[in-house]
Amino acid sequence: MSKITIVVHSGEFDKIMSALIIGNGYLAMGDAVTLFFTFWGLRALMKNGLKRLPLSRMNLFGMGAWMMKRKMKRAGVAGPQRLFKDFRELGGRVIACEMTMDVMGISRSSMEHGLIDEYGAVGMFVLESRESRSTLCI
Repeated sequence: MSKITIVVHSGEFDKIMSALIIGNGYLAMGDAVTLFFTFWGLRALMKNGLKRLPLSRMNLFGMGAWMMKRKMKRAGVAGPQRLFKDFRELGGRVIACEMTMDVMGISRSSMEHGLIDEYGAVGMFVLESRESRSTLCI
């Protein structure tokens, strides 16, 4: 079995969706996957964060994200909550960057219970990345 690490440093809806879709794809093919959330990507791991993510482009004060979710629902595409649930059920691992949390004033108590496997810093990312066949940044 090979391994992939995905750095999630952006907290926009479309980028979180990309990380989860790619991660789930690798998991479905039998690879191990670690998502390393840092900087604005941590927003997705906060309580109710997956429900409030803006689009990276054309967010239109939240209307863009609402329209995208509506189009996805009509097309039968799973949303971020479902994709995250699938990721966890398929054995995906999630690390939240504790150093970034400290810098940004994010407490563990503000994070969504059950989404995070570990809290770590760059050293943990480096170890994950060294063991990985590929490392992606989203």
